[in-house]
Order: sequence, then C-alpha cells, then structure tokens
Amino acid sequence: MNHDHGRASWGMAAGATLHCLTGCAIGEVLGMVIGTALGWGNLPTTVLAIALAFLFGYALTLRGILSAGVDARTAVRVALAADTLSIAVMELIDNGVILLWPGAMDARLSEPLFWIALAASLAIAFVVTTPVNKWMIGRGKGHAVVHRYH
Repeated sequence: MNHDHGRASWGMAAGATLHCLTGCAIGEVLGMVIGTALGWGNLPTTVLAIALAFLFGYALTLRGILSAGVDARTAVRVALAADTLSIAVMELIDNGVILLWPGAMDARLSEPLFWIALAASLAIAFVVTTPVNKWMIGRGKGHAVVHRYH
C-alpha cells in the first residue's frame, strides 16, 4: 500500500502519536518509580525509563497485531518498523525537555515539579512527533504498516 504524503490525515497521525505517547508515558513513569524506589541516580533511572518506554510502546502495537492473528515473528517485525522512529523522537524530545527544565531532573515523584515537567515534556513530544508520524504514514511506513493488519 503506497500512500501519498498529502493523503495521510492529521487525525491518523495524531492517533498514532497518541498510541506512542501512551506506551512512552507508561514506561517513563514506571522506570522513574522503579529507579527511585531502588535509590538509583538520574542516569540509570533515565536509561531504564527509556528502555521501558520502548518496551511498552512495542507491546501496545504487538497486542493489536497479534490479536489480528499475525504470527509472532511477523508481529515483532511490524511493531519494530511501525514504532521505532516514533518512539525514538518521542523519547528524545521528552527527555530533552526534562534535562533542560531547571530542577526537573532532581525533582522527586512526590513533588509537583516532577509531574508538571513530565506532563509538559510529553505534550511537547506529542506536538513534535505528530508531523513525523504523518510523514511516515504518508509514505506507507510507521502505523500505516500496522493498519494493514486490522
């Protein structure tokens, strides 16, 4: 299925980005909770949060593809192709905002700054990643690949 960039709707791109955002947010928060509970510093906690963001992003896509009856090997390949760039952009922007926000890296889970910075960083990442997903879908990549299995 070959799409023209002009045919990729903003709604479809926003939906794909929201899907990505959901997995990233689950992974980020879980990683930060685990890292904090274990008394880890910022770097290992951030690495864990990013790894879990990718894991949960892929898992959400895999769930849908596998429920469509696709074999596991194909489903993994589709999820990797569909989500890698989107999650990478989301994580780069999200973590970049947190890194640049004064005090956000050292904010504790119990502090409003932690949650405000996280929400703002994810919102900014959503805005930046949506055009990336629109571009990919318009070229038959990203979530356009996933939609072939629905």
